[in-house]
Amino acid sequence: MDKIIFLEPIFFERIWGGRNLEKFDFEIPNGKIGEAWVVAAHDNGSSKIVNGSLKGKTLKEAYEECPELFTEKKYNKYPLLVKILDASDDLSVQVHPNDEYAKVNENGELGKTECWYVIDAKENAKLIYGHTAKIKEEFNKKIDNKEWEKLFRKEKVKSGDFFYIPAGTLHAIGGGNLIYEVQQNSDTTYRVYDFDRIDKTGKKRELHVEKTKDVTSVPFKRIIHEREIEVKEEARITTLVAERYFSVFKIEVKEEATLEKNKTGNLFTVLEGTGEVTVGNEKYKLQKGDSFILTTECNSYKLEGELFLIGSYDR
Repeated sequence: MDKIIFLEPIFFERIWGGRNLEKFDFEIPNGKIGEAWVVAAHDNGSSKIVNGSLKGKTLKEAYEECPELFTEKKYNKYPLLVKILDASDDLSVQVHPNDEYAKVNENGELGKTECWYVIDAKENAKLIYGHTAKIKEEFNKKIDNKEWEKLFRKEKVKSGDFFYIPAGTLHAIGGGNLIYEVQQNSDTTYRVYDFDRIDKTGKKRELHVEKTKDVTSVPFKRIIHEREIEVKEEARITTLVAERYFSVFKIEVKEEATLEKNKTGNLFTVLEGTGEVTVGNEKYKLQKGDSFILTTECNSYKLEGELFLIGSYDR
């Protein structure tokens, strides 16, 4: 079976998108492109496999056919979804449900815990991360009164920042941010505020005020993870988060390094640089924007060149 699988991203136009995904040499469609789903196996979009025995299949089809190739555990569906987000404008202020709430209220969909690595940020770029309410009644009252400035917690952001966003966390990516996102394989979002914007059909986007009240954690508790750094040969590996649903880490390679792979399937995207990856007896070229999976058939891999990658795996 295949040890390495390369994927073709899927692109989505968004009201807040732009053209910054072209920085990854992606051939993006016309319009305001806000999302590249670089590792995806969801009903709303699935990456296409471009090499090996599974070439031409979507990742969703491949996982349903041979789940043991992708994960050590057996899940009802592929567990993770990885995106690059171009927030040229502010995203809506939103929250995601947990698994239990989504199962009951979203036809069995997963909840969504996610995390963000800030690839690039314009000067004075911000995001909304949490809220100020101490109790649920205060939270609900501020929403009802539309006291947005009093409710939302805003933070300045810069390249290299990392945010862990468990289900129930009120949040929004601000304009001027380019974000790498690893999340549960879910597409459920509850919007509570959308800046009164009008979409291209002339309508305001749907809000989900009552569901937001239901699922938002009160009070907000910021979770900060200490970064663990490991040096192996000419690679510097930094663990960004290791939580219930996923582990996320970054790898910086200056020349070459042979690394062991986690038991389950490992997902990678090259965010900077060029080089090569060797798996078994096969060598593959890598460039900025490439995304690939090292399957459960792979035990180790060699990276060569000057590369910066984000990796992740299910837990």
